Amino acid sequence: MAEVVPDYFSPGWRERVLACPCGWQGDSRATAMELHEQVTDYACPGCGNLLLIVSHPSLDQVRTAAAGGHAEAREHLAIVEETLARFPPAAD
Repeated sequence: MAEVVPDYFSPGWRERVLACPCGWQGDSRATAMELHEQVTDYACPGCGNLLLIVSHPSLDQVRTAAAGGHAEAREHLAIVEETLARFPPAAD
């Protein structure tokens, strides 16, 4: 069964060694990644078994992590804020 990481900014999930029943072992960077709207799936590169599911962060999660000093979150927030400034959301 795949491990679920509900908080994208939780420490260590990228480096944690994943083990597949087929015998393959490695971290998330060595897996087959599939991007979806709400999550990214990480599968064994050998057999395709789903090993890890990571939820994409909400804007509030990005802001909270950035305020807490998370470097990647600060980078994400800068990109989001620049995009929102250039392309403001349509008013309801």
